[in-house]
Amino acid sequence: MGLFDRFRPRSTGGPAAVRARLEGAMAKRRLRGWNPPLENINALVASGGPRLLARSRELVVTNGYAANACEAFAANLVGDGIKPSSLIGDSDLRDRVQRLWLAWTDEADADGLTDFYGLQAMVAREMFVAGECFVRLRPRRAEDGLLVPLQLQLLQSEMLPFEKTETAANGNRIRCGIEFDAIGQRMAYHFRRRHPGDSTDQGAVIPETVRVPAADVLHIYRPIDAGQIRGLPHIAPAMVRLFLLDQYDDAELDRKKTAAMFAGFITKTAPEEPLLGDAEADLDGSAIASLEPGTMQVLLPGEDVKFSSPADVGSSYEAFQYRTLLAVSASLGLPYHLVTGDVRQANYSSLRAELVEFRRRIGQLQHGVLAHQLCRPIWQRWLETAVLSGALDADPAELRPVQWIPPRWDWVDPLKDIQAQVLAMEAGITSRRKVVEATGYDIEEVDRENAADAARAAELGLRYRTSPGETQGARATPATRPEPADGAGDSTDDGADATDPATEQE
Repeated sequence: MGLFDRFRPRSTGGPAAVRARLEGAMAKRRLRGWNPPLENINALVASGGPRLLARSRELVVTNGYAANACEAFAANLVGDGIKPSSLIGDSDLRDRVQRLWLAWTDEADADGLTDFYGLQAMVAREMFVAGECFVRLRPRRAEDGLLVPLQLQLLQSEMLPFEKTETAANGNRIRCGIEFDAIGQRMAYHFRRRHPGDSTDQGAVIPETVRVPAADVLHIYRPIDAGQIRGLPHIAPAMVRLFLLDQYDDAELDRKKTAAMFAGFITKTAPEEPLLGDAEADLDGSAIASLEPGTMQVLLPGEDVKFSSPADVGSSYEAFQYRTLLAVSASLGLPYHLVTGDVRQANYSSLRAELVEFRRRIGQLQHGVLAHQLCRPIWQRWLETAVLSGALDADPAELRPVQWIPPRWDWVDPLKDIQAQVLAMEAGITSRRKVVEATGYDIEEVDRENAADAARAAELGLRYRTSPGETQGARATPATRPEPADGAGDSTDDGADATDPATEQE
């Protein structure tokens, strides 16, 4: 009697539900061959990480669907950048901090190829392809001429060897290139000095790895399981389908190419008889019969002509491709139309429902991974460096409060969304600050721009739907208008508001 047979209910009553819950652990005929090893995700990544990473990078370069999915993932995750909005109470100090940060973003890249927000996009692509990216914080000297002597260097996953698992000289454990102390805190990263796949970087014989303190390295990855120490490529669940689908498409293209070739085969009873038409000789000396368009050729006795007619794939190709790409999209966690660019079977309702779920997932990565693992520690190190270098004169602890604003979402029907936000503000369900920040802008910057626009319009004598004396925003006309200071108000203008058609024509 087996283990589960002991607990199998002997009656047909309620306890049958217990047996159903344990069905996945049974080892009967249907599940006899299903014996997965009970391995931790760290062991799986350590053993298959290099091969998985190499295949992932090849797919993104050679497979069109994988390349499109990578760009869509990065564009939705980062867009034009996840930007800081300082929460410092002193408005003057806050403006100085924001202006200094904006100027420093152009100098942030240690390679000088992009700005800070371009680095965010590169990190997002690495998360899709490799599942992780390393950012090294590089202090610079004062003579380098930077506004804040700090730059960022991106390191790919291959720079940290998966196979480096040993005990360090100081007694710490090194697991997959990461050094941990006795209580499990990260102490250092043992990076390769050169990329293992870059054959153009040849130098002198030096130690293979270099130890970099953990305080100078940011490890950006999405932790899937508890205790996970290395990232898993986002494309990993869809890699096999994408690879096999690419092979299938290549075979189908070759079949179409072969089917498009017009070929004929002549059967002769006597090999010495001449072929139809003018006989020509191929490079190997074999005869080739010519057939001109519109020719009516009389065959010799005993000759027969047959033409190749390869079988067509039929109507199953489109359905097979659609179902396979649906499975690929589900594995990637991306909407079907973002992976394939195909919106033929989509409508407003289906697109909106799909985008709402997709943006919930992207929001998790934005706030739980990028903002927490990348933006927050860079902001803290940048503030400390700016104060120490004299670029800012304040206590770094006072400058630290900040919120990170992700890029705004462009909806399918923006008019309905804006109307819903206005109604929510009027009902007190949300604040104007939250609505403005949801669009990806800083509310104080928007208010300053509105005030500057209103002052400039008043100075030039311009009048728009929202006049200089009214509050900016939809349905923001004051309930009562202040009387003019000189008492010379125009009676024809009484009661006019921002939505009056006559006012709009003016």
